[in-house]
Amino acid sequence: MHENVWQILFLILCLYPIIGAFFWFWGAMAYRFLKTNKRDLDWHELSMDQQPYITIMIPAHNEEVMIKDTISYLFDQLNYQQFEILVLNDGSTDQTAAILTQLQTKYDRLRVINIEKNKGKAHAFNIGMFFAKGDYILSNDADTIPEPDALMKYMNFFIHDQDLNTAAVTANMDVQNRSTLLGKSQTVEFSSIVGVIKRSQSAINDSMYAYSGANTMYRKDTLIEVGGFRQNRATEDISIAWDHQEHGTVPRFAPEIIFHMNVPETIGDLFKQRKRWAQGGTEVWLTNLPSFLRHPIQHRYQFSMFIDSTLSVIWSFFFVGSTIAFVGQLTVALGRGDRSQVVNLFLLAGIFIGFELIAGLFQLITALICGSQWR
Repeated sequence: MHENVWQILFLILCLYPIIGAFFWFWGAMAYRFLKTNKRDLDWHELSMDQQPYITIMIPAHNEEVMIKDTISYLFDQLNYQQFEILVLNDGSTDQTAAILTQLQTKYDRLRVINIEKNKGKAHAFNIGMFFAKGDYILSNDADTIPEPDALMKYMNFFIHDQDLNTAAVTANMDVQNRSTLLGKSQTVEFSSIVGVIKRSQSAINDSMYAYSGANTMYRKDTLIEVGGFRQNRATEDISIAWDHQEHGTVPRFAPEIIFHMNVPETIGDLFKQRKRWAQGGTEVWLTNLPSFLRHPIQHRYQFSMFIDSTLSVIWSFFFVGSTIAFVGQLTVALGRGDRSQVVNLFLLAGIFIGFELIAGLFQLITALICGSQWR
C-alpha cells in the first residue's frame, strides 16, 4: 500500500510540468472564450475632471542610464493628465540624483525623495507611499515604459461599482531589449508561460498570486491596510498579492495593458533573477501555509493556487534530486559498459522531454490565440 502511494506521488512529480502546462492551456482558453467579466475591450477615456489622481512611483538605485528617458516618456507620451511622478532615489552613488535635479526644472510634477542608504525596493516603496499624493500608485521600474493609454486603461478597472474590492491591477509584460538570443527567448517565455498562467488564474479564481513588480497599479488604501510591502521578502510583488488575498481584496490581471521592460541579457543576471523568484515564491508559500491549513474553507478560492505553489516548491527539489540520480545511474552504467541501461536511461529522458516540448508548444499556440485578441 505504502509502495503504491509513493509510486503515485513519484509519477505526479514526474508529470507535474506536463500536466501543469495543459492545465494552464485550458485555463487560458477559458479566459479567452468563456470568461464574461474581463472587460478587455470596453475601456473608455476619462475626461480630465473624471480622472483620479495617480502617483507614478519609481524606485531608482543607480539608474543614470535609463532614468531620464523613462521620466521624459512618462510626462510627454502618456494619455493622462492627473498624475505626478515620485522618484525614490534609493542611495544611488552615480549621477542619478543630478539627473533628477535637472529634470525637476523641466517638470513641475516631478518629486524626488532621496534615501541615504539603499535598503531595497520594498523599503523605498513603503517610504514613498506615505508621500504619494494620489489615491492610486503605479509602481514603475526605472527601465520600464507603459503604453501611452496605460493609465487610462488601468483606471477603468477601478471606477465601477464591481471594482470596489479590487486591490491592484497588473499589466501584461513585453520585452523591449531583444538584441540578444537570451532576450528574444524571454520574449517567448513571458508570452507563452507567464501570460498564459496569469490568464488561467484569472479564469479559474478571478484573481492571481503574483503581481508584476515592474508595472502594477495599486489602490493606495489597500497597500496601507496590509502594512505595505514586506521588506524581509525576496519578491515583494508576490508577497503583496498574497497579503491582499489574505486581507479579502482581489488582485487582477489586465492582459490588454502593455508595458515594455528590460530583461537580463547575461546568464549570470538571469540566474540571479530566477534564484530571487524561486526564493520569493518559497517564502510566500511557507508564510501562508499555516493560515491555509488552519482555515481551508476560508481560503477555498485560492485552493488551486496553493496546490500549484506546493507542487512547484516540491517539484523544484525533486528535479534536483532526480537529475543527480539520473547522472549517477548514467555514470555507473557507463562505467560498467552496460549499453542497454544507458539506452534505456536516454529513452526515458527523451520521452519526458518530448512530452514537455509538446506541452510547451500548446502553451505557445495559446499565447498566439490570446494575443490575437489585441491585434
